[in-house]
Amino acid sequence: MIKKLFLKYREIIMYLIFGVSTTLVNWIVYTLLVSIANTDVTPANGIAWFAAVIFAYITNKLYVFESKSWKVTVLAHEIISFFGARIASGVFEIFLPELLMKIGLDQAIFGIEGFAAKLVVSVLVIVLNYIFSKLFVFKNKK
Repeated sequence: MIKKLFLKYREIIMYLIFGVSTTLVNWIVYTLLVSIANTDVTPANGIAWFAAVIFAYITNKLYVFESKSWKVTVLAHEIISFFGARIASGVFEIFLPELLMKIGLDQAIFGIEGFAAKLVVSVLVIVLNYIFSKLFVFKNKK
């Protein structure tokens, strides 16, 4: 029964697993930059976003949407589309936490400034990125 459910919803389950993993990459890089390197929130978000996008492309291609082609034209389409979609959602990822902090969602979690706002934005970004990947990037996965 569980195997049957997994097979039926495999893509969504794998996306959630790797979406959470991508978010963790983002948060870890952000946390290191803000807490240890004393980087401001916006640049830390930008750097964390870039690291997460690289991780996300690789995991989405191989494990979520199972894009098997390594043809240059397919890779070029996927990479350009993937990064384009991530730039669109990245605007939210980079600037929305600071906006949310300015309007009152400025609670620190684990002693990290802006973490509550970053959590809310992360959920929004995961949903947007799935939609973009499914509809525009990996639509011809095999």
